[in-house]
Amino acid sequence: MPDPILITTLVAGLVILVVAGNFLVSGAVALAQRLGVAPIVTGMVIVGFGTSLPELIISINAGIQSAGGIALGNIVGSNIANIWLVLALPAFLLPVPSDGRGIRETLLFLLLVTAIWIYITATSPLLPAHGLGLLGLLAVFVGVTIWRSMRMVRREKMATGAMPEPVPTPTRKLVVLIAVGVIGLPIGAHFALVGGMGVARHYGVSEEVIGLTLIGLGTSLPELVAGLIAVIRRRGDILIGNVIGSNIFNILAAGGAVALFGPVDIAPTFRLYDHWVLAIATLTLTLFVMSRSKVSRLAALAMMLVYALYIAGLVNRWNILAEVQGWFHASG
Repeated sequence: MPDPILITTLVAGLVILVVAGNFLVSGAVALAQRLGVAPIVTGMVIVGFGTSLPELIISINAGIQSAGGIALGNIVGSNIANIWLVLALPAFLLPVPSDGRGIRETLLFLLLVTAIWIYITATSPLLPAHGLGLLGLLAVFVGVTIWRSMRMVRREKMATGAMPEPVPTPTRKLVVLIAVGVIGLPIGAHFALVGGMGVARHYGVSEEVIGLTLIGLGTSLPELVAGLIAVIRRRGDILIGNVIGSNIFNILAAGGAVALFGPVDIAPTFRLYDHWVLAIATLTLTLFVMSRSKVSRLAALAMMLVYALYIAGLVNRWNILAEVQGWFHASG
């Protein structure tokens, strides 16, 4: 059994990440409401980015410490968990609609970003030039989202004559929420990274597997909490938007930041298995959004079972690329 201190460090780091991320998101949303920012910016950009901060901080710390396997595993594992677990678990409690305003356009951008990520990592190590390109796409995404929100605000003002005033949050509370989040996130990331690397070394498990499973799932907890709250308040559109926005930020922000420390070698497991699963998971989300279908309890249960199957395949080192190549040879 690994040193109990390592396990405690890992768990404490993940807990601090979740708590600090929740504080920062709450403070950022309250500040956005005070400034009159449109809901689409709050949901897609502020909440999406805020719940992705644990992935970003973990990945940057891993990049600094030359733990590229954990950094990349964290990004890919979190994106898979966001769809097949973070979306599925709340939908199992209450079916979730997938036809919110602006969701389809943002989903198309997620498809583009995911395709770019898979292509880059399948053909070369991650390089600083890739990082600059990904961060540039992030700037485009944020800029377009803000522009769209400004158009929405103008239209609503023209239709209603005025925008409703949000309930103000005390300034002192805002400062405390944001400060705790900003201070807590890097602390939690450091503990989670040290504990995760220690546990991986003890069991002889690769950094990639730790990143794809334990770290990836742990850093998805803020998205899960936000999703459960959204479903309880019957705002399924926020849940879908948060998942899409978070996955975009994971690739462009965390992936872009890690690439700046490049070259970062890509472990074979991503090309042979995990990126295939990432593509399938993203297409699963696409089917619901583009068909405007509800994520039913049965569909949610199926996604959770598929996620469990993915973890089993990861542990048993399944090779999807070899299977696909075998199908092509057999059909030829």
